[in-house]
Amino acid sequence: MGHNGVPRLVVYHQTTHDPSGNLISILPLITRPGVSVSHLIIAAIHINEDPDGLTLNDHPPAHPRFASTWAELRVAQASGIKVLGMLGGAAKGSYTRLDKAEATFETYYQPLYAMIKERGLDGLDLDVEEPMSLAGIIRLIDRLRADFGPVFLITLAPVAAALLDSRRNLSGFDYEALEVMRGKQIAWYNAQFYCGWGDASTPVMYQMCLARGWMPEKVVMGLVTTPANGAGWVPFELLGSSLQLIKRSIPNFGGVMGWEYFNSKPGDTARPWEWAERMTGFLDRTKQISVELPGSKPVQAELDPDKEEGAEPEAPNAFDYHSDGLEDEQ
Repeated sequence: MGHNGVPRLVVYHQTTHDPSGNLISILPLITRPGVSVSHLIIAAIHINEDPDGLTLNDHPPAHPRFASTWAELRVAQASGIKVLGMLGGAAKGSYTRLDKAEATFETYYQPLYAMIKERGLDGLDLDVEEPMSLAGIIRLIDRLRADFGPVFLITLAPVAAALLDSRRNLSGFDYEALEVMRGKQIAWYNAQFYCGWGDASTPVMYQMCLARGWMPEKVVMGLVTTPANGAGWVPFELLGSSLQLIKRSIPNFGGVMGWEYFNSKPGDTARPWEWAERMTGFLDRTKQISVELPGSKPVQAELDPDKEEGAEPEAPNAFDYHSDGLEDEQ
């Protein structure tokens, strides 16, 4: 569950700048009273051929273009939102490099360790979209836990189908086997219920995961925030009904995640925080403001999310980034 015992609301932030290089600010996710995000995931960290060439999308994490983004993420942390990094994703190579012999693993792991430490991240989301061995992902999880301690959040991002059938899987290893072996170290799974790997329009597939034995508090329903970000976008009327059915029937519902922030409907690029505002309402995540007085229990004030309907603008033009994957090394 998210903080305050309510479902998590997880938002991925990959497109940090528009095509003209202007910053896409996440401050509205922190400051607007109708938005109650529990976790932000900055994406995507890539381990490239040069071990010292770690990138956040196309640039080194310390590149000046990210200065404001890192500062805003610090503000998020100061406001009680946990900030994770996402390793991997569609650009291949990161996990292949970490799946090699011990000395090679060490060479590629050290810059990742240094970045997590330097940026003070609260966790790491392992988005394995290339073949990796079960032993390899266990070694990485064990190392992260040993290096960053018990409160560091380790999450994974399987396609939803992989929770039901190990053959319908982008990661190579079996998630059920991983849960048996290292489930206590994994905070939750950001399961991708989209792009043909899952369906969020009804509760059925989520319920199938639970019937198979997955704990609801560990399965976060992953959504695309707009049709521009992938197939399987669910209109709000349908999604609201589906989420409310799940919430009513599953008290320990793990929550929802959205891929990704910058062009989320209904506000699109002009008001991308409105998606999180809608989700806050669907999940009944009333924002809690704690006021702690010396010698007293915290006093909490609730702010009701704004549930007004907004017009849906047209989808934006796609914004692509390119990264150094293994295919560039052949």
